[in-house]
Amino acid sequence: METEYARTFLAVAAAGNFVGAAERLHVTQSTVSSRIHALETDMGARLFKRGRGGAELTPAGRRFLRHAKALVRTLEQARHEVGLPSGYSGGLTVSGRIALWEDFLPRWADWMRTAVPDVSLRLEIGFEEGIMQGLVQGTIDIGVMYTPESRPGLVVERLFDESLVLVTSDPDRPWPDAGYIHVDWGPEFHSQFGARFPALDTSARGVNIGWLGLRLIETGGGSGYFPERLARVPIEQGRLWRMEESPLIALPVYMVYAIDRDDPALRRGLEKLRELGREEQGRKARPRR
Repeated sequence: METEYARTFLAVAAAGNFVGAAERLHVTQSTVSSRIHALETDMGARLFKRGRGGAELTPAGRRFLRHAKALVRTLEQARHEVGLPSGYSGGLTVSGRIALWEDFLPRWADWMRTAVPDVSLRLEIGFEEGIMQGLVQGTIDIGVMYTPESRPGLVVERLFDESLVLVTSDPDRPWPDAGYIHVDWGPEFHSQFGARFPALDTSARGVNIGWLGLRLIETGGGSGYFPERLARVPIEQGRLWRMEESPLIALPVYMVYAIDRDDPALRRGLEKLRELGREEQGRKARPRR
């Protein structure tokens, strides 16, 4: 079996349709269709049920999923380990939202470097769609994000609840604020924000990265919702102010990993993330002074 067929199968499983898989693989939809057809012919079974809603895994497809992931993962691990410097026994690839690389994930990476020094780490910034695709395809070992999708063969585990606070460049700035910057924290944030501020127009200025939103507010003025971890230092330094009467928005943080992956370094990494998640949740539970 060609590895490219397995990659295409995983891309369709991740996207839920042939069009999305073609976009992710940068090939035509007909190429995706022909690869899946060839794969199904080779396997002697229908792997996807096609319909108007997309492509859904058949029972045979669900059984093949773990084998396709193992095939692609084996190749990726071989490539990675062949290129490992002397003294390293293996590697892990971790991808997370950029906001979670502020304080939280660096603490995990520092611990891994000390506790598991013979494991090479590849650390990436990503968004939910790309992280989920990498997890399904086996090129990412752990994903840490806000709004994961449910996919066969993956475990979605809640780590802690992020508290998003409304901050402003001027404590006397009125609310609603014409200079409000709307950060795309994902569907869960949009839902909660819309319920709290149904009449507020968010189309004037929008960004997809929290760090960029903070820089725009600090340089040009305005307001926006950000995790307390990101806003803590600017607030302490007097560069930003929290709008005390504004409601908090809780945004769960999840880690996602393959259910069938049995690797000692991965297990240790997952347990440390759970520990740091409990610490973060405990820090949030303590009353603010």
